[in-house]
Amino acid sequence: MKRLLTALALLLSVSPALAETTVKSCNRDVTFDHPPKAAVSNDVNLTEMMLVLGLRDRMVGYTGISGWKTLDEKMREGIAELPELSEKYPSKEVLIGADADFYFAGWNYGMKVGGEVTPETLEPFGIKVYELTESCIHIGGKPKVTMEDMYNDLLNLGRIFDVEDKAEALVAGYRQELEEFRATLKTTSEPLKVFVYDSGEEKPFTAGRYAMPTALIEAAGGVNVLDDFEKSWATIDWETVVEKNPDVVVIVNYGNVTAEQKRNFMRSNPALAKINAVKNNRFVTLDYVQATPGPRNIEAVKTLASAFWGQ
Repeated sequence: MKRLLTALALLLSVSPALAETTVKSCNRDVTFDHPPKAAVSNDVNLTEMMLVLGLRDRMVGYTGISGWKTLDEKMREGIAELPELSEKYPSKEVLIGADADFYFAGWNYGMKVGGEVTPETLEPFGIKVYELTESCIHIGGKPKVTMEDMYNDLLNLGRIFDVEDKAEALVAGYRQELEEFRATLKTTSEPLKVFVYDSGEEKPFTAGRYAMPTALIEAAGGVNVLDDFEKSWATIDWETVVEKNPDVVVIVNYGNVTAEQKRNFMRSNPALAKINAVKNNRFVTLDYVQATPGPRNIEAVKTLASAFWGQ
């Protein structure tokens, strides 16, 4: 009997170690000794990643959606029973007050470099942070954005919340869907030149080399004219856009300024009216949740390809 009790004690003593999960989050290794039970996600696309993995019952709320007016009907159904803890970026007090034990966010997706809410400032309160892969460029070097950035986040969330099988099946499905779609895509030998117009009239806010639209555009048979812009989401000048002369403009739809208003601005500007995309009225709209890393990225590729090639 004594030997049996000793064996059980040894088994119990090692089981927590066996349950540990470590994932890479930007430049950090983050270890979880158990799946989070009180998670908070920031922004609509990160929240959708949580929902598509069936993690709503592990969440105590979300932040950063209504303040940017990115919520749509599909999303509204998914979060109906969850409170929005903050309309825009949350404060440290908001997360602590919600008794959160996990925060899924990114740099410029709920956290700012040197800001109040970071992995380091939340650690003393027992709140672990996983950072959106696309956003890691803000704190160090990373490869150019690809669809793998989004897949990586889903797979890591699967490991963190012990739903790895579901995450792997989901990502495998996305990969297959995209591969099959691209196999039927008929393009020209030269990829279409594409400019992403997020917002701004004096100067445009756009997607550079490390922002998700670059990967989406490439998957649809185009090339971001700012593929050489060593930024993620950032501001440039209109002169650069005119010089690049894109064939198509992708408009990111969210906030108070509508996609139609953005189109009309470009059409009415004498300098911009000369570029091929505007002259030929070649605009395509992506909702914010499609243009940022998340479950609607495959849908976004199909939307772009349809506009690029009429398929």
